[in-house]
Amino acid sequence: DQEKTYLKNRAEGFGIFIAAATLVSPEGKTFYGQPDASSPDSLASLKETADIIKSQDALAILQIHHGGRDAIKDIVPDGKTYAPSDDAKSGAKAMSAEHVEKVIQAFADTTTLAIKAGFDGVEIHGANGFLLQQFYSGDTNRRNDKWGGSLEKRMAFPLAVTDACTAAREKAGKNDFIIGYRFSPEEPAEEGITMKETYALIDALAEKPLQYLHVSLWNFYNKVRRGDDTSKTRMELIHRRLAGRLPLIGVGNLLTADDLLKAFETGFAEFVACGKSAMLNPGVAKYIEEGRESDIVTVLDPAKPDHYGLPDRLWKMCLKGASWLPSLKN
Repeated sequence: DQEKTYLKNRAEGFGIFIAAATLVSPEGKTFYGQPDASSPDSLASLKETADIIKSQDALAILQIHHGGRDAIKDIVPDGKTYAPSDDAKSGAKAMSAEHVEKVIQAFADTTTLAIKAGFDGVEIHGANGFLLQQFYSGDTNRRNDKWGGSLEKRMAFPLAVTDACTAAREKAGKNDFIIGYRFSPEEPAEEGITMKETYALIDALAEKPLQYLHVSLWNFYNKVRRGDDTSKTRMELIHRRLAGRLPLIGVGNLLTADDLLKAFETGFAEFVACGKSAMLNPGVAKYIEEGRESDIVTVLDPAKPDHYGLPDRLWKMCLKGASWLPSLKN
């Protein structure tokens, strides 16, 4: 009920509203209270979510997700988690070839559920170190079968998921159903993803019948770490590489109306997105539309009695001060 209340006053004024990372398979559960679309039992709840978003005149996009090695043992079946390769730190076990195929099908099945529920599209979550990124990264994928080894083989899983989701759309006869792909452009580990690998993935995704790419960044202006000109921002170089083949959504600590406008005016993205600002400001897009930019707050006040309308679980996470959530007021 709290999640419904949260959604009811967040989408107004936005062109697109992307719902929270939603589970495609039980063993991929990565967040307590994570929305679930791993079986037809979720259809009624998904329909309600889609209806809430669309009633505010925004396109409703369901972000579809599997955590891989980041899944939480306490909340997955039999306490077993899986990854592309055995992972000593998390205890996740390497997925069998059969298991890989089942997870690909799970993304397709969830896409079908999203279509039936009335969503306008899905966003494939290939970012933030979760399963799709784990398969693409040389740091986490040490397989020697068709799903690992060379760059092309490491890329095979995210591309297979993309193909499965687009096939589900085609089977449903919903040609106007949006499919996007979210990715993280670099990793700090020596064997991890660099801009070179990012460009290869972008080039491959641009050949697919997708409607957009969505880059995940902590800061819109972060500069390249390695694999290209380190004096340039990732956004600029990614947008240059895409060269208009797909629209790009940019994001990263864009908290105020001026932040959003400045980011858009760089020309590095066709769309700009905000997460933290929307959490802190129910109706932030309407504030901008109505000239109420001064009403936008940029830090979370722990003493605010209504908790900004955030669900209790999310409010408690915010109070812990995680970097991916709004900053706390001093």
